[in-house]
Amino acid sequence: MEAVRANLVKICGWVQYLNLFGVAIGYTIASSISMMAIKRSNCFHASRGKNPCHMNSNPYMIGFGIAEIIFSQIPDFDQLWWLSIVAAVMSFTYSTIGLGLGIAKVAENGKIRGSLTGISVGTVTQTQKIWRSFQALGDMAFAYSYSLILIEIQDTLKAPPSESKTMSKATLLSVGVTTLFYMLCGCMGYAAFGDLSPGNLLTGFGFYNPFWLLDIANAAIVIHLVGAYQVYCQPLFAFIEKSAAKRFPDSEFITKDIKIPIPGFRPYNLNLFRLVWRTIFVMLTTLISMLLPFFNDIVGLLGAIGFWPLTVYFPVEMYISQNKIAKWSTRWLCLQILSIACLSITIAAAAGSIAGVILDLKSYKPFSTAY
Repeated sequence: MEAVRANLVKICGWVQYLNLFGVAIGYTIASSISMMAIKRSNCFHASRGKNPCHMNSNPYMIGFGIAEIIFSQIPDFDQLWWLSIVAAVMSFTYSTIGLGLGIAKVAENGKIRGSLTGISVGTVTQTQKIWRSFQALGDMAFAYSYSLILIEIQDTLKAPPSESKTMSKATLLSVGVTTLFYMLCGCMGYAAFGDLSPGNLLTGFGFYNPFWLLDIANAAIVIHLVGAYQVYCQPLFAFIEKSAAKRFPDSEFITKDIKIPIPGFRPYNLNLFRLVWRTIFVMLTTLISMLLPFFNDIVGLLGAIGFWPLTVYFPVEMYISQNKIAKWSTRWLCLQILSIACLSITIAAAAGSIAGVILDLKSYKPFSTAY
């Protein structure tokens, strides 16, 4: 049993790193869509809606990738605190704008669109509705993907008070606030557009005006994702760099830091291995994003893959082990039922997302996706 537990923990670790790699791809796709949305909203405004304003996503993904190559050279996770604050402010900005536009649209319509049973059969087939419902579960799981780096964040906290107490309060507050915003944005967006609701409220062009407000919201999304990309990739960067240093302790290419003086600041420690490996990583995620630019499907698949092992199974097993909960006790059974139920959700979400990707691939040409 100890060997099985050890192997399961290893699998959870690899799933975490795979998910962090996937998150980088998802954020690259999302940021490019928001950058294009800014360009397109200005184009629509200038042509008064006469120009369809189609454009290729590749230049925007490449631009985002270049920015991430630069930011990826920040050496340590704990030096990103300011980036996290900027990202949080941007998140509140675009969420509030999206919510406000949804409320305004409902007021303009004079009625609430949609139904309690979701999109009408006829707009989509019954099969499509089932697959999309499953995919939506993955999208929601991805929205709470912070659990991938929760322990890494906790590791940077100062004590006293104890890190676990601080993290518990932070988690409760952040989950409460984000859930409130997610529910409000989701419900008001659906109430505004009903069956015609876009996959992305601020980039799907359900809203056209005020175009300047949409530009602010999408700029906030891009700034948020620039920071979030780095926060999520730091644990993966650290894992590879520590593993390389452990395996090749005598390699100057891996272990040696070159001090570069910066007037008015502390010298910057340039590590050649960090420079090369992180640059290759960003280039690879950008290339895959250009090959698979299906936002909702990719996000749903990533959410599904990471949800059960990292957000449910691993924490539940740790809780059982730490609190020495007896096997077959009421609490143990309840936790196992929770774990199995969430595993079912993960399987359904993965199936729905894969079906969506397969559908997208039928009408897809590599490196030529236009919006």
